[in-house]
Amino acid sequence: MLTRIAEGVLVHESECIKSNAVAVQGDAGVLLIDPGITRHELTALAKDLREERGPVAAGFATHPDWDHVLWHDALGDAPRFGTSRCAASLRDLLAQADWKDQVAEVLPPEYAGDIPMELLGLITGLPEGAEHIPWEGPRVRIIEHRAHAPGHAALLIEERRVLVAGDMLSDVLIPMLDLNAADPIADYLAALQLLEGAASGVDVVVPGHGSVGRTGELQRRIDQDRAYVSALRDGDVVRDPRIGSSAQPGWEWVGDVHEWQVQSLAGSAEPR
Repeated sequence: MLTRIAEGVLVHESECIKSNAVAVQGDAGVLLIDPGITRHELTALAKDLREERGPVAAGFATHPDWDHVLWHDALGDAPRFGTSRCAASLRDLLAQADWKDQVAEVLPPEYAGDIPMELLGLITGLPEGAEHIPWEGPRVRIIEHRAHAPGHAALLIEERRVLVAGDMLSDVLIPMLDLNAADPIADYLAALQLLEGAASGVDVVVPGHGSVGRTGELQRRIDQDRAYVSALRDGDVVRDPRIGSSAQPGWEWVGDVHEWQVQSLAGSAEPR
């Protein structure tokens, strides 16, 4: 089901890991951001968009994780964009003979059989440094950074004052660092600073997973994520409602992600 969150902007939340697909109404169709996740959901989404908003005119993937680069024949053959680094990361993955096996290893087992792999990752990279998505509709500014994944981008739908955050600023997920990066903590803090710089133009924030945040919520989520990452950096005890006994039912595994990050960062620390 599509939920209106601003004029001409709708969100569909998947049953699978509360993944959010965002549809933006344009002059000749819809910009569809991070569509997902199951075949049933994608075909229903395509039907609802055709009947209510018109054809899909363009797609965009905020980053190269499997759950943000899905597609379905029912959505049509519109161009699907991402940042240059996002597209390069996906080309590297799809060039490997066993890429489907690699992706299958991280799929939620209860949904794995209903997740379409046929058109996964077929993303066209925009020119490096591109500032806006090329489409006929409201201006969508690309805020590229290095947190979480290569070529990650948040999208600011300027006229609608909506920030699509990708895998950041969630009420159910802690910051998940790109532990393959040279300095994942510095990258994440720099990305939060970029998003904070856009905060004055935002009334609604849409995370990749979790609940949509309304007026005033963006800064609270930035502060919460910054506190988490800073605690990791400083070796402090992390107190975050998204982990531990206060986590939402069904999301207790986020605590395992936290422990893995703590151990990984400790293992990469240089001896003093």
